[in-house]
Amino acid sequence: MPTSARRNAKNSRGSKKTTAGKTTTKKKSTAKAPAKSATPVFSSLKITNYTTALRWLYEHVDHEQMRMVRYNERTFNLSRMRRLLDLLGNPHQQVKAVQVAGSKGKGSTCAMLACMLKSCGYTVGLYTSPHLVDLRERITIDGSMISYQDVAEIFKLIAAKEKGLGATPPTFFEIMTATALRYFADQAVDVAVLETGLGGRLDCTTVVDPLVCGITHISLDHMNILGEDLASIAREKAGIFKKDVPALSVAQEPEVTEVLRSCAEAVGSPMETTGDQIDFSYRFEANRELGPHTRVCLTTPTSRFEHLPVPLRGEHQAHNCGLALAMLDKLRTHGFNLPEDKVILGLAETQLPGRMEQVWDQPRILIDGAHNAHSIQALIRALGAHIAYDSLVMIFGCGQDKDIPGMLKQVSLGADKVIFTRAKNNPRAMEPADLLSKFSDISGKMVQTADKLKDALKLAANAVSREDLIIVTGSFYLAGEARKYFLDNKSKRNKQK
Repeated sequence: MPTSARRNAKNSRGSKKTTAGKTTTKKKSTAKAPAKSATPVFSSLKITNYTTALRWLYEHVDHEQMRMVRYNERTFNLSRMRRLLDLLGNPHQQVKAVQVAGSKGKGSTCAMLACMLKSCGYTVGLYTSPHLVDLRERITIDGSMISYQDVAEIFKLIAAKEKGLGATPPTFFEIMTATALRYFADQAVDVAVLETGLGGRLDCTTVVDPLVCGITHISLDHMNILGEDLASIAREKAGIFKKDVPALSVAQEPEVTEVLRSCAEAVGSPMETTGDQIDFSYRFEANRELGPHTRVCLTTPTSRFEHLPVPLRGEHQAHNCGLALAMLDKLRTHGFNLPEDKVILGLAETQLPGRMEQVWDQPRILIDGAHNAHSIQALIRALGAHIAYDSLVMIFGCGQDKDIPGMLKQVSLGADKVIFTRAKNNPRAMEPADLLSKFSDISGKMVQTADKLKDALKLAANAVSREDLIIVTGSFYLAGEARKYFLDNKSKRNKQK
């Protein structure tokens, strides 16, 4: 049993203990192993430390790494997830939680909500995916990653229990979700903020009974899995709705709103939309203190948030911020004490790696995990609003299951030069030559390809002047690989000083 599970439950917030900040001195590998194409035999690998724990994890099916995924109730088995949690003591029943689904903006919404709750004095578990560099980024408490030791111990517990599931072992994402829930219960967090992985209806986070559900913007994404039109995708996302649990959404396309409302009514979930039933507005401005930024206003019968600066750049983040504030407001009905001054302080402290993050100064290089057409469009608009530059060089790579024509159209409208590449740890990545071929059909702009990100960065560096900007985008895999590359470079440079 994990050491964390043997700790006493909290008697008060001040008496809680957490190992979330623990690290070991030895550097651990976080590289992703090749995906498995078939269900593995139960592993006999003995978990003794974090390294062997990772090896054990990567012996399980990882749908994030698979080229083809059968989206059905056998592959994404909520009954299996519930059995696994039962074997672990049903930690999901010991944690108050909120859940966020959608095509884009889930991570941003979760991050802002978690920071505001923390600022109000609550201990907040945050579960997100995917990670950029370190697997442990997915599971944090008050901003601190789960320790190497706790990962190994909870994985060891799951390994000892998984044969109780019958013929089929849990998947990579089921293990990570179960680990997060067990860890949050062990550490007696006040609330857990959960980001869905894929879809919603069959996502294993949906076994939780949340206090409130949130739906971010829904657009065409994972179309070979979730459906080829917005209505089908919206129906899958709305699968997180539950009877009597408030469902909140940002403003959506009319066909999406219609589906969400129909699904909410079918299960008896009261649904509200920011900008409709919830009074919400935003405006873009610039001042000496904050520079270009967006401010939001949101008013409900129990809250009045006026002209709050959005901490993340881009107009699209205003909608995510509004959703986070609306979800926060619903938690007041569950007894959460959320003073406005502390909410404002927490919101201002929100930081989110991989979203318009500058990772290098000369030349200026940013990374962003934009991974669908709407995200690319929002990114380009945000760059134009917040950053001055002469020309934009975009290093782009994406997955095969994306709306590639839609993404490339936005790339052609925003980038002055494009370099197509692929993330090395994504088996579903589109080949650069195939991206070039499709792009050439819609644009005559200057294009190059590079098989490796490192080579793409060299091409881009040789193509820019001091006032130009390089952006690496198209997937979180590519953004994460770029982030690790520059973190390693900065570390080497600091050692040489």
